[in-house]
Amino acid sequence: MMGLAGRGVLVSGGTSGIGLAAAQRFLEEGCRVYITGHEPDALAAALEKLGKRGEISGQVCDVSDHQQAIAAVEAADAAVGALTVVANNAGISWREPFLQQLEVAHWDRIMAVNLRGMFSVAQAAAQLLVRAGRAGSIINMASTNALGGEEDYAHYNSSKGGVLQLTRSMAVELGPYGIRVNAICPGYIDTPLNQTIAGGLPGDFAQRYANERIPLRRVGNPEDVAAAYAFLASDDAAFVHGAVLAVDGGQVAVM
Repeated sequence: MMGLAGRGVLVSGGTSGIGLAAAQRFLEEGCRVYITGHEPDALAAALEKLGKRGEISGQVCDVSDHQQAIAAVEAADAAVGALTVVANNAGISWREPFLQQLEVAHWDRIMAVNLRGMFSVAQAAAQLLVRAGRAGSIINMASTNALGGEEDYAHYNSSKGGVLQLTRSMAVELGPYGIRVNAICPGYIDTPLNQTIAGGLPGDFAQRYANERIPLRRVGNPEDVAAAYAFLASDDAAFVHGAVLAVDGGQVAVM
């Protein structure tokens, strides 16, 4: 991608799945990368794997803790030299029927990570960029679940809908500072998180889902979404701002 070489990049939630693939892609593009994750063992494993591909460092961070999120952004800026790209990727999900199992504590936890955590990382990064007088790119992780309601995910759907409005609001306010803000909406992606969810469902759920709901007839790979991160961060997307990019094999096109 044009203009990515040498950029300083933070990938929150960069220890597995889409975040890990995004960190790898940015390294392949010649970026200096800093990742966060909430599990020490997963962070160590990711750093060991990615260290063979380029300049990588990171720290443990729970983005639902506002101060931890701020500290992670500041540490990333120091580690990569000059942070200009944020892949705001950290998130959680699980399946719960609205009437039977969804509890207030579960709602609050998903909102704390997926929406408030997204805000905390984004605000800290934007404030840092404005103080430094730097242009930059912040890319928020939403979901096709922000574009339509999927059964048994009321809390997750709502959190990702909030991410879209956060993205649009940030775009309006940060554009004058040269900070581009966009969101990615992945569809069904083959990640450890989705594998765990699918493991509790009957039959070959992932392939049935692809056959019934995805026109390309396959689930996505983390690398598919990593490519979208790289594009939106690059100079090839210099006039892409406040946009929502679905990476879903045509899933949201199905009536």
